[in-house]
Amino acid sequence: MRATLENVSMPDRPAQDQPLLHARRPVGRPKKSPAKQPAPACKLACVSVASVPPRLLDLDATAAYLGLSPWTVRELESRGILHRVRVPLPTGVVRKLLFDREDLDRLITGWKDR
Repeated sequence: MRATLENVSMPDRPAQDQPLLHARRPVGRPKKSPAKQPAPACKLACVSVASVPPRLLDLDATAAYLGLSPWTVRELESRGILHRVRVPLPTGVVRKLLFDREDLDRLITGWKDR
């Protein structure tokens, strides 16, 4: 009896209509599963710090808030138009330029054309 291709089964190759039993492994390190975040301690209302906008803005945030360049904000501060907030420390003051958002809002209101 002579074997033909139709009669011979090939165990290492699955039929085209059957899915592969194994998938090719991805190259590189395996991805870590995302860590589960613990449930919040408070049950009524949790306020995250990110949802509260900061009252004091640094130089870049002030420039973005006013729609000006940081150099223009520095110039306005040196001329006394913008008032910076100095945060006291036991060893001196914070050297970072900080501006109060409410002062900026009042300044914008004063700059409006009437």
